Amino acid sequence: MAKKKRVLPEADDVVEGEAAIGVAGRKGVKTAESVNPSTHLVKEDVDEMGEFEDAWEDEESDEGEVVVAPDSDDEDGMEVDGDDAQMDEEEEDDAKVYLPGHQMQEDEVLVADSSAYEMLHSMGAEWPCLSFDILRDNLGTSRSTFPMTTYFVAGSQADTPKDNKIYVMKASQLHRTKHDDDDGMGDESDDDDLDEDPILETRTISHFGGVNRIRVMPHPESHIVASWADTGKVHIYDLTQHVRSLDTPGLIPPRDPAPVYTVSEHGKTEGYALDWSPIQIGCLLSGDQKGRIFQTIRTPTAWETGAAFVGHTDSVEDIQWSPKQENVFASASVDKTIKIWDARQGKPGMSVVAHDSDVNVISWSRSVEYLLASGSDSGDFKIWDLRSWPTSTPQNPPEPAASFKWHKSAITSIEWKEHEQSVLAVAGADDQITIWDLALERDAEEEAALGTGPRGEVEVPAQLLFIHQGQTNIKELHWHSQVPGLLLSTAGDGFNIFKTINS
Repeated sequence: MAKKKRVLPEADDVVEGEAAIGVAGRKGVKTAESVNPSTHLVKEDVDEMGEFEDAWEDEESDEGEVVVAPDSDDEDGMEVDGDDAQMDEEEEDDAKVYLPGHQMQEDEVLVADSSAYEMLHSMGAEWPCLSFDILRDNLGTSRSTFPMTTYFVAGSQADTPKDNKIYVMKASQLHRTKHDDDDGMGDESDDDDLDEDPILETRTISHFGGVNRIRVMPHPESHIVASWADTGKVHIYDLTQHVRSLDTPGLIPPRDPAPVYTVSEHGKTEGYALDWSPIQIGCLLSGDQKGRIFQTIRTPTAWETGAAFVGHTDSVEDIQWSPKQENVFASASVDKTIKIWDARQGKPGMSVVAHDSDVNVISWSRSVEYLLASGSDSGDFKIWDLRSWPTSTPQNPPEPAASFKWHKSAITSIEWKEHEQSVLAVAGADDQITIWDLALERDAEEEAALGTGPRGEVEVPAQLLFIHQGQTNIKELHWHSQVPGLLLSTAGDGFNIFKTINS
């Protein structure tokens, strides 16, 4: 693999182009023709995926079936059929790297390469959950040992409004799956690689209307959750007891609790933009399709919603509070702009036309407070240095610090990695999740010496670390703040929980 230098992106570094396979990167990675793919093409059928063990199956029968893949044997995993060693060798020889965008043959299927992942588990759900958020737990920070446990909440998109739910979930016994494709794991095997099914425990709360977005309020003890319903209402729930019941035998949480507060100022206009302040606890922003943004604040005695922030001329698609400045937030809109606001004022302080199409999502770096990432409906995403915005004008707009056009469809989710300031993950409607490190650049001299580098009709950007596939209609992803490198994603066909070998 070509060596890559670590450099900070310069303001005039604009990276554009199309590529087709993720590089599985920087930390002692095995390579296949200088890139390590996350998927292979094989001319075989794929076994059915194994199931999560449901430790609460005696509660509600409509919690939904949950499955995991790849698991550790032929019945539960994604390995190719056949026990004969010679047949396995022939099948391995028949496998080849899949390049996104290349035409697949009728007898070819995508199979995940488990060696590219430390862990990869998949879960199906009763209804599609197109938004979720990770719940903070008391298991510690910076943890890396297996098996892992994670808690999260999700909101459904059922076929009728009355059938929707908020799911409170605990996924535990998440074992390492890196060696699942190995016949004999040899010296690399350890107690982390066990043939045990993960366990999913679930609590549900009825929710009238589909959940467009759901967010957890940052708080060390309680679990307050806000949901953006497609009915035009933003509901706030206290789900502390539901989360505690996942770890407390005999604790029965309230059944279908009513919201502690409902934001009704949006009327019947639905929306998607929703964010809690990481600094001012109990401060929520919600944006709707009419371009209005409302702020809701918890006072010592009640919740209160103030007057609308007005400035966008079309639907507000995403909102992000500044991670460092208490009253500052950013908003992204179908009107193609990103605006920076002071919550103490009713109008934006800065506004930039950021893309040539709808700005779907934004992410404010938690490590570098002046970096903002944005993703558009046309499939490109950009990195902005906000220090250049105050001096910009409509005639002289700021240039992005970097720009990438890899995804073939709309960007649906984007998020900076909390533990590495130059790394972010991007999800697209082209059924790809990509992981990028902006501190990398190509070393052309070493590539020439090693005989690696761009080949064929596709060039891989030096900053692209990994491509994850296997989900359909990907809607949202989140890094786990307490487990470095752990990613969760949701799509029309369920959830993925995974950790790549280079994250």
